[in-house]
Amino acid sequence: MIVRHLNEIKGTENETKAETWSSRRFLLKKDNMGFSFHETIIYAGTETHIHYQNHLEAVYCVGGNGEIETVKDGKVYPITDGTLYALDQNDEHYLRGGTEDMRLICTFNPPLVGTETHDENGVYPLLDDDGNRIK
Repeated sequence: MIVRHLNEIKGTENETKAETWSSRRFLLKKDNMGFSFHETIIYAGTETHIHYQNHLEAVYCVGGNGEIETVKDGKVYPITDGTLYALDQNDEHYLRGGTEDMRLICTFNPPLVGTETHDENGVYPLLDDDGNRIK
C-alpha cells in the first residue's frame, strides 16, 4: 500500500513549480499504478499554454476558479469547484487562473516520471524511468 501526505511532498523533488503553476506529484511512473496522480495549483490571474501530445489528462477542480479554452475551436469552459475536464484528444488549450488560485486534482496516462515541465510548445516530453527523453 502507498500512503502519502501533501506535507511530505511540498518543497521536495516531487513538487515542480513554474511561473503560473505548482504541481505536487503524489504518484509517479515508478509507483507502477499505470497513471500518475497530482495536485496542481494554477495561480490566480495567470495563463498557461498546454498541449499534452504524449499524455492524456483528466482534471477535477476542488477549489478556486478559472477557465480552459480549446485552441482548435476557441471554446471557453468555466472551471469551478466540482468541474471535471478530460483532455481525451490531446487537446491543445489555454488554462487560466481566475480571481483566486485554482486547486486541481490530475491524473496522467502514461504516468509522469516526475521531472516533466512544459516545453516551448506546452508539451510534456515522454521520459523513460531515468528521466531521459524518449520522444
